Amino acid sequence: MTSYAISIKGLDKTYINGFQALKDIHLDIKKGEIFALLGPNGAGKTTLIGCVCGTIRPTGGEIKIFGFDYISHYREARSKIGLVPQELYTDAFETVRNTVAFSRELFGKAPNPEYLKDILQRLSLWDKKDDQIRTLSGGMKRRVMIAKALAHEPQILFLDEPSAGVDVELRKSMWEQVESLRQLGMTILLTTHYIEEAEKMADRVGIINGGELILTETKDELMKSMSNKQVIVDLEKSMKKLPDNLLPHESKISLNGSSITLNYDVASSTFDVFNLLDALKENGIGFKDLSIRQRSLEEIFVELVEKK
Repeated sequence: MTSYAISIKGLDKTYINGFQALKDIHLDIKKGEIFALLGPNGAGKTTLIGCVCGTIRPTGGEIKIFGFDYISHYREARSKIGLVPQELYTDAFETVRNTVAFSRELFGKAPNPEYLKDILQRLSLWDKKDDQIRTLSGGMKRRVMIAKALAHEPQILFLDEPSAGVDVELRKSMWEQVESLRQLGMTILLTTHYIEEAEKMADRVGIINGGELILTETKDELMKSMSNKQVIVDLEKSMKKLPDNLLPHESKISLNGSSITLNYDVASSTFDVFNLLDALKENGIGFKDLSIRQRSLEEIFVELVEKK
């Protein structure tokens, strides 16, 4: 059996008005992986999820879910996917337990009260099981959507903007819940505008813009290969000009009165902060403080999108 949970090759989607939402997408996602898909509004994130989940029909290309083709073996492929959409769609007057049980029945699964109880407990919904959906907070409704997506025991979970409309406390709680699902072997693909979610949870990151997948890379390798570091030195006295030996070839250094800012490429630079301190000392330049800052994934993301 294939080692990929999702395999996408040459995926295209052009709407009837001529707008091309997806352009030749190639993407493989491994079993048990958390993959974060980042991109601005209109980049194609939701269209890509819709194509994989069968709610949007692609113009061309191939999609396989655990080796099952999404067209010729639609039922088998779709049964392995749980989808948590960005919008909250559910019966406001139904109880939590009944709406989750109904989602299971839609996939032809036999009743399993113990399994549903376990899901509701994991999502901190068990004490709300008999409450109507309309009485729940926005964060609780989001959890119900996750429970519905998990009701038929899928192996892949799609989270489309999972933290939309959720406060910081619930967002952190949701991160913990996603991590617990990964520990159970679940493959998770999430789209998000919160870069911190990708930094916190994802094994790999994909960046999509204008319908094109710009890159896919492990989170750590992406930040390592494209990240610069910045050293800020607060001087004891203001200066008008820096000595020439404080200008490393592979770095950019600037003086702003009483502080020195130096930027360097982590991957290629031979810069050593201790050499900088030695040079300051040799030139009789005293300093009060030194801090080192590394670019965030958000800054890298913005740079890549702007370049594209």
